[in-house]
Amino acid sequence: MERIALFPGSFDPFTLGHLAVAERGLDIFDRLVVGIGVNASKQGLLAPERRAELVRRVFADEPRVEVVLYEGLTGDLCREKGIRHILRGLRNSADFEYERDMEMANDLVFPELSTVAIFTPAAFIPVSSRLVREIITMGGDPAVFLPEGINIKEYL
Repeated sequence: MERIALFPGSFDPFTLGHLAVAERGLDIFDRLVVGIGVNASKQGLLAPERRAELVRRVFADEPRVEVVLYEGLTGDLCREKGIRHILRGLRNSADFEYERDMEMANDLVFPELSTVAIFTPAAFIPVSSRLVREIITMGGDPAVFLPEGINIKEYL
């Protein structure tokens, strides 16, 4: 049986930290679905379609990665796609607390799902989409925090 995990997030934008978690996830799972959550009430830096283009470009040479946009509950997407595992990255204790609470809630609503948490490599602990967005809005160059070959200006 193929092991597929959903790696959900807003990925606004997709950073080296996200890439590190996804690569570690590919060591565990046969396939990875990167689910870009779309929340119509939130205005992000990048349009959801542009986020998907960026992630597809990062994984252009990795056939085991699929990128999808979705609205609604992550568990509903998992059911729709027959996915039984959610992949999450943990940078710190705040991430752990949040993900533990989400896992407990998911266990009640979507008992067939399990969450697999992977620690973010130490070099990427300070990297966050929020930090990258702030650098961009202040006119800085966030390239050091982004996957190789990504020029964020192409996606703005």
